[in-house]
Amino acid sequence: MATTDTVTFKSEVRDFIEANCPEALRKPVKKFEDYFWGGKKSAGGTDEQIKWFNAMKERGWTVPHWPKEYGGGGLSAEENKIFLNEMAKAGARKPLFSFGISMLGPALLKFGNEAQKKEHLTKIANGEIWWCQGYSEPGAGSDLAALQTRAEDKGDHYLVNGQKVWTSYADKADWIFCLVRTDPNAPKHSGISFLLIDMESEGVSTRPIKLISGKSPFCETFFDNVKVPKENLVGQENMGWSIATFLLTHERSMIGGIGDTDVKQALHDFALGQMGSDDNGKLADPLLRKEIAEIELDARTLDMTIQRSLEEAKSGKPIGARSSFFKYAYTEINKRRYEAMVAAAGVNGLGWEGEKYNDGAVAKQFCRTKGNSIEGGTSEVQLNIIAKRILHLRGKKQENGIRT
Repeated sequence: MATTDTVTFKSEVRDFIEANCPEALRKPVKKFEDYFWGGKKSAGGTDEQIKWFNAMKERGWTVPHWPKEYGGGGLSAEENKIFLNEMAKAGARKPLFSFGISMLGPALLKFGNEAQKKEHLTKIANGEIWWCQGYSEPGAGSDLAALQTRAEDKGDHYLVNGQKVWTSYADKADWIFCLVRTDPNAPKHSGISFLLIDMESEGVSTRPIKLISGKSPFCETFFDNVKVPKENLVGQENMGWSIATFLLTHERSMIGGIGDTDVKQALHDFALGQMGSDDNGKLADPLLRKEIAEIELDARTLDMTIQRSLEEAKSGKPIGARSSFFKYAYTEINKRRYEAMVAAAGVNGLGWEGEKYNDGAVAKQFCRTKGNSIEGGTSEVQLNIIAKRILHLRGKKQENGIRT
């Protein structure tokens, strides 16, 4: 039952959104420029984005659930739920999209020392620093623990050499949180540490990777004798794998829509505009209509499952391996959604450029969804995690080296 305080807070949030969120920011995000990322290299954002961001930042609502001393809003779990619900109802866009918020911040709150929290968290909340993630390497993707980027202990600093790949927006980022090998002789999961590296450091360089969509959100990142101060080590040396797995949970939750579950797109309206309606005003193609209904039912079921998990998390039950389920389910639903859009658009859905094809928006996003099921751990890896850690399935024993 709602208390007077929660009813008052709900009204406060609703009134604040109505007064401060521009109408232009109450529409679905369609492209990279629709997000406001902040950071030193940012183009600055639109007037609407800046207005919304500044209003939210003043209240600490870029990270409403973080402690106030680190730039957050200090909201309770119940207040944060109300806040997210009111944002979703209004269709209000996040004021700041940041890997610092969705991934690094939770890791620093759990594993960082007080100096690291004070140095980095408020800057994340205020949009001052754009963070990227340095995990995958050319020979260490799904088998992340095989990474070879090395950090040698040089007394007051580490000397980092190696390469990362698929680092999202590394060419625009100010800092990178990075997994490095600090003990090459230890078992591969045991010799890894978690470092924070300034992208302006001498010896750091990036090179964009061009995707089939024509865009380059990903980069290769190179470290050539990069000096990293010892105070940038998060947690204990050689104990970075525990931080990595914790952070991967948040990454998969982000990809799977945790805390931002309004991932549905106007698939039915798009199809209706492409194919027209029958005499009853329904989508003319009954088979596609059935497929769209199944996709959206699955999306709503996922949404409710996520909400249930968030409720359980409030009582102290961690999301843990369930993030793999959310990540898998969301990315597969998203692929189906764009496959249906291509089907609805027909030949026009395959167009790559030109006004007639809306600059290839459908075809390019269709291609991009394939990457969703790779990044953050492939769908196959997620299914293994689900089988082992959620369903507790065990493989049959091996005989003569062959699994039976």
